[in-house]
Amino acid sequence: MLFDLIIALTTLAVGFVLVLPHVARFPLWRAVVTPLASIIGSGFLLLGPVLSHGYGGFAPLVMIGLCAVAYMFGGVIRSNIAAGEATIIEGGHGILAKRIENVSSWALAFAYIISVSYYLNLLGAFALSLTPYNSDFDAKLLTSGVFVLIVIVGCTNGFKSLERMEYFSVAIKLAIIAGLIIGLIVNFGDQARQNTLILNPQTVTGWPAVTMALGLLITVQGFETSRYLGSVYDAKMRIRSMRMAQWLSTAIYVIYIVLICYAFRPDQMSMSETGIIDMMQIVAPILPFLLVSAALASQFSAAIADTSGSGGLFTELSRNRISEPQAYFILAVIGIALTWSADIFAIVSYASRGFAIYYGLQSALAAVIAIKQKSGAFKVSWYLALATLGAVIALFGQAIE
Repeated sequence: MLFDLIIALTTLAVGFVLVLPHVARFPLWRAVVTPLASIIGSGFLLLGPVLSHGYGGFAPLVMIGLCAVAYMFGGVIRSNIAAGEATIIEGGHGILAKRIENVSSWALAFAYIISVSYYLNLLGAFALSLTPYNSDFDAKLLTSGVFVLIVIVGCTNGFKSLERMEYFSVAIKLAIIAGLIIGLIVNFGDQARQNTLILNPQTVTGWPAVTMALGLLITVQGFETSRYLGSVYDAKMRIRSMRMAQWLSTAIYVIYIVLICYAFRPDQMSMSETGIIDMMQIVAPILPFLLVSAALASQFSAAIADTSGSGGLFTELSRNRISEPQAYFILAVIGIALTWSADIFAIVSYASRGFAIYYGLQSALAAVIAIKQKSGAFKVSWYLALATLGAVIALFGQAIE
C-alpha cells in the first residue's frame, strides 16, 4: 500500500510540474515535447516484454542499437531542416531533390495511415485489458469504432479542439512513465539486495534476431515530427529540440529496459500486446491502472496527430484533388482492413517498413543536397549508407512471432 502511494505521489508531482504555466509555455520544452511524446509513446508499452523475451540479457544492447539507428536518421532529418524545407520544395537544391522530397512526403502520408492503425489497435487492446471484455474480437471491434469516430470528428473539423488537448495528454503520459520508472527502480533494488536478479537467455538468435529488431523501428520513431513544426519554431529551435528529445528518450528507454530485463523471469513475461500490464501487476497493483490510463491518453492523441498530418499531406500532395475528409475515409478503410487482417505485431512491422522507406528517401535527399553543396565525399557516402539501411529495414524487417 505504501509503495502504491509513493508511485501515485511521484506521478502526481511530475504531472503537477509539467502543467505549471511557466513550464508548459517554455518554448524549448514545448518544442521538445512533440517529438518526445511521439518517440516514447506506444513503443514504451510494447518494448519491455518484447525485447526482454526475445533478446534476454542482451535486450539493453538491442535497445541502444535501435536508438542509435533512430538518432542517425534523426541526423538526416536535422540536416534537411538546416537545408531549408521551403528551398527544397521550391527546387532551390535542384529538381532531383524536389522530386525525392515529393516522393518521401507520399511515403510519410501512407506510413501515417499504418501508424494510426498501430496506435488504435494498441488503444483497443489496453482499453479492454482490465475489463471482462478482454478478447481479441472485442478489441478489434472497439478499434474499428474509434476509426469511424475519427472520420466523423475529422469531417466535422473537430480535430482542432482535440489537438488543444495534446499537451495535457503528453503531461499525463510522462508523469505516469515517471511513476513507472520509480516503481521499477525499487523493484530492481529489492531483487539486487536479495541477489535474485536474472540473466535470461535469448529466444531469438542469428538472422531472425536481426530482422525482428529491424521490424521494431516504429517503436523509436517520432522524431521527424520536428521537421513539420516550421510554422511554430525556427530551424535552429527544431534541430536543438529534436536532438534533446532523442537523447532524453534514449535515456528513458535504456533505463526502462535494464530495470525490466534482469528483474523478470521468462514465465513472468507475456508476448501479448498488453503483456506489460501482467508484468507490472507483479511490481505494484496501481501500475496496471496507470499504464492503461497512459495508453488511452497517448494512443488517442497520437492517432489524432497522425490522422490530421496524413489528411493534410494527402490534400497538399494531390493539389487538393483529395480533400481532407476523403483522406480520413481512405485512412479508416485501410486501418479497419489492417485491424481485421493482421495482429498488432504485424502492423508494427508494416509501420516500421513504411517509416524506413521515408527515412531512406530523406537520406537520399540529404545526399543529393550534400552533392549540390559540395559537402565532401564522406558526408555523401554517409547519407547514401543510411539510405541503403532504410531500404534494408523496409525489405527485411519482420513481425514478432
